[in-house]
Amino acid sequence: MAKSVPVHCPTCRREHSFTPPTFPCACGAPLTLPVLADATPELLVHRTWRDSWVAVRCPACDRQDQWPRPEFGCSCGTVVRLPVEPARGPAEGRPQTLRPAFRPVAIRTAEDAVVAAERYLTWLGFTAVTRPGDPAESGVDLRAEGLVARVDPTTLPTSLRAVECLWLHGLTDCATGAFFSLAGYERDARSRADELRLPLFVMDLTGTPQPLNGPADELVEQGPA
Repeated sequence: MAKSVPVHCPTCRREHSFTPPTFPCACGAPLTLPVLADATPELLVHRTWRDSWVAVRCPACDRQDQWPRPEFGCSCGTVVRLPVEPARGPAEGRPQTLRPAFRPVAIRTAEDAVVAAERYLTWLGFTAVTRPGDPAESGVDLRAEGLVARVDPTTLPTSLRAVECLWLHGLTDCATGAFFSLAGYERDARSRADELRLPLFVMDLTGTPQPLNGPADELVEQGPA
């Protein structure tokens, strides 16, 4: 989880706590914008497209990309732009383990959601991802060595019971569980997943899963154990 940094409003002088945003790099690793904690924020009076982006280099793969520049809105109405550590040149001699670009599949049906999750797990490095049969009987939609996964393609947030059931299947099989949901998760389901260290992913209709909690970030970063 990204560490928060203090932000001092230049107008009312109040101190706030700000958690830098985290984005998924093309290599699959989570990238947290390196907001400078001891720098003076810039008062935002006019927003331009060019100034709304900042170059940041991924510490995992050394790839440099443009990311939305972090901003903070104070309760007094002031909006500030937060300074970010400038991108340095590429590191010499650093081994690079780049994954190819993930190729999503558009989700129009429940079957498409399972296909998207299957493709994503294969992209993460899991081999021989299979479907064990009727999910109502097996309790899981996808299996791989050391992993069981469940896909919720419904329009309602995934329940606490569904999260706990997947965790129990993983416990029985001595495997990591991974949950994919189209509509997100109920609050108690997400809290319980954090306690159980169960990776949660949310998918949009483009078929691109996004990690939703710390265990999911770790699974994306580290891949199969």
